[in-house]
Amino acid sequence: MFFKKLIFLLFIIIANFSIAQNKKKIDTVYVYEKVVVYDTIYLEKPLKIVPKDIIISDRNIAEISIKNNLLAEDSNTEIRTSYLFQYGIETGIGIKSSSWARELSSHKQQMGEHFGAWISKNFFSPRLSLMLSANIYHWNSTFDLDANKEDTYLNGFYFTEDHQPLLFQRFNNKHFEYAIQLKFFYEWKNIRPYAGLMMNRNTYKMQFLVPENNVLDKSDDFKTTQNNLGFSLGIQYRVFRRFLISADYQQYKMKNVSLKNSSFDFDIFKTNNTFAERKISLGISYIISRY
Repeated sequence: MFFKKLIFLLFIIIANFSIAQNKKKIDTVYVYEKVVVYDTIYLEKPLKIVPKDIIISDRNIAEISIKNNLLAEDSNTEIRTSYLFQYGIETGIGIKSSSWARELSSHKQQMGEHFGAWISKNFFSPRLSLMLSANIYHWNSTFDLDANKEDTYLNGFYFTEDHQPLLFQRFNNKHFEYAIQLKFFYEWKNIRPYAGLMMNRNTYKMQFLVPENNVLDKSDDFKTTQNNLGFSLGIQYRVFRRFLISADYQQYKMKNVSLKNSSFDFDIFKTNNTFAERKISLGISYIISRY
């Protein structure tokens, strides 16, 4: 009996020892596998150093791409602008010289001011544009011949073809002028030289006392109205986005200046000469239209 109990005890001790050995082996395998797998994946740190150069390269490419896009947008904007009309207003001052008026006054230049409006459009290229403008000029007088105030070389009686008397009253060269211009512009940076064609309309008046019911007591005008062709040259400079300053030269010719009245067969000048008129103006323009 004793030997049976001893053998049974030894069997239990060996069995417990074997089970303990098996559990320790499983724990060791689990810890080893966990450390090896997770540490190996985590230690792939050198890969983070490589993308830095790639990121910088991508950034440069992105900057170039953005810059090219901006240039393309500016180019597209410029092209779109070239197909749009622009319009604005202008005003300024100037001097005018008339060859026919030099014989009547020692003052050779007339001072005046003008106001106008214009519309323009680019064509062929954003640098080239065509402008149509309309202006009103007011010119002050350089002489004032008034028979009621002083004795002038025009004072006295004049007679029509049918012998009706006319009494000179007054005459000066103060007048309004209306002008239309077609200008061709070339723009380089902020400078815009131009050349153009123009047509203007001048009206000069002389006043006489004319007979009414055989009595010389009615005041009437004898005038000349002429449409003249000429040319213009000038330059504009863009000061701000919407403001431009300009210097302008115009020249045209007047033919057969004569002062007439439809009620009387009378012409005081009866000239067949051609007279030149020249103008120099300084002005400022404002662009009303949007870009």
